[in-house]
Amino acid sequence: MYKEKTITVVVPAFNEEKLIGRVIETMPSYVDKIVVVDDCSMDATRDIVRESNDKRVILLCHEENKGVGGAIVTGYKWVLRNEGEIAVVMAGD
Repeated sequence: MYKEKTITVVVPAFNEEKLIGRVIETMPSYVDKIVVVDDCSMDATRDIVRESNDKRVILLCHEENKGVGGAIVTGYKWVLRNEGEIAVVMAGD
């Protein structure tokens, strides 16, 4: 939370198995939600996100690759539907 506003970080991810765990682990404590949008990865990205013990993590999965822009849009739509107040994007790597 920042100045009484909830913060959601949208993380577009495509084949980020090497770094996505570290991105989640090092997310600052003032971030309220971490929305990882897996853009049809062909590696273990989804599994690594699912195995995270961080209660702030929400995993959204595309059925087909939409590119980084599509992943960001999906994340922002989730934030809007869930009444998020501040949304930012952080790369999955």
